[in-house]
Amino acid sequence: MLDDFMMRALLAGLAVALATGPLGCFVVWRRMAYFGDATSHAAILGVALALGFQISIFVGTLVVALLMAMIVSVMAGRGWAMDTTLGVLAHSALAFGLVAVSFLPAVRVDLTAYLFGDILAVSRMDLAIIVAGSALVLGLILWRWSALLTATLNEDLAHASGLSPARERMVLTLSLAVVVAVALKIVGALLIAAMLIVPAAAARNLARTPEIMALFAVAIGGFSVWGGLQLSLWQDTPSGPSIVVVAALIFSLFTFAAALVQKRPGR
Repeated sequence: MLDDFMMRALLAGLAVALATGPLGCFVVWRRMAYFGDATSHAAILGVALALGFQISIFVGTLVVALLMAMIVSVMAGRGWAMDTTLGVLAHSALAFGLVAVSFLPAVRVDLTAYLFGDILAVSRMDLAIIVAGSALVLGLILWRWSALLTATLNEDLAHASGLSPARERMVLTLSLAVVVAVALKIVGALLIAAMLIVPAAAARNLARTPEIMALFAVAIGGFSVWGGLQLSLWQDTPSGPSIVVVAALIFSLFTFAAALVQKRPGR
């Protein structure tokens, strides 16, 4: 079954959707949308370093993403403005990455595959890494769900409950770094944040509890992967952007339906 490239692509996309669904909910609740952009832009520097040192692209991306996440988390804890910190680090890391790639003439680099992803080129090894990384993040989120939720809703309440908001923020940012590293092959550095944010934002129109919203986000993300692959096959469109297009259409449909329901008489 895994010899079929479409089956590998579908399994890889569904594995990523399992992790990005609940994680994206926290990104939406905490208004950390720009964090996903910043970490994914930094991943290009990881790609350049991996090519330069001839190590695994996943390892290079993961190291840079984790480093970026820890720097942002530490600086946020010291009172630095989040948007300024992310802006400086994201664009600097992207620029350093693009410049570093230009110094690798001996390496044939197709940056498009890293910027927009190439889910149809997922190998068996890629699939194993993606499934393992997504399972790690999903397990971490399930384990820390109550603590993360409490710290997200009210940091004073978290302190009163014996929780450390800084530790929970670190757990969240490190999880985001791992997701960025495993999802780089699926949708690329420019669209990873969309896979985190759009399904969760669409699910918010339907859900009344955080748990239901996370489940809806996983379902919407999984359907977007399937629909995007079908669109890519049907119209010969790039697969990564097609996945995000389907997610965006679902978001628009659900937002429109929610607005109609709210306007109904008697509500």
